[in-house]
Amino acid sequence: MPNKTLLTAHGVIYMLFALALFFAPAILWPNYGLQINDQYAVFLSQHNSIFLGGIGIISFLFRDVEHGSEAAIAILTGLMWTNLLGVIITLYACLTGVFTGFGWSDPIFFALLAVLCFYQLGKNR
Repeated sequence: MPNKTLLTAHGVIYMLFALALFFAPAILWPNYGLQINDQYAVFLSQHNSIFLGGIGIISFLFRDVEHGSEAAIAILTGLMWTNLLGVIITLYACLTGVFTGFGWSDPIFFALLAVLCFYQLGKNR
């Protein structure tokens, strides 16, 4: 797949989650087994949306990066490692019982994005 397709999809996915965590944390988090029971939990969810939104914006801004360029390799490497970190952290949350229910989708989601970035990185080398 072209870099533009992957980076656009990556950016859109991250932006959708950022918006959901900002505007609807009380709806989203219970699906993962987490309770949003005070203003501090809501704020932490909204604060988390900064980073997800930032990754989405960076992905979107780099969507026209030249295939095989140093910039393409750098952004794809960074996104791959970011998603691998997501696998580790969310898998830990699942294994320790913090995430339940729909929470098991998170490590799978991050793993899929990491694999797609890894595959795209290979095509750019």
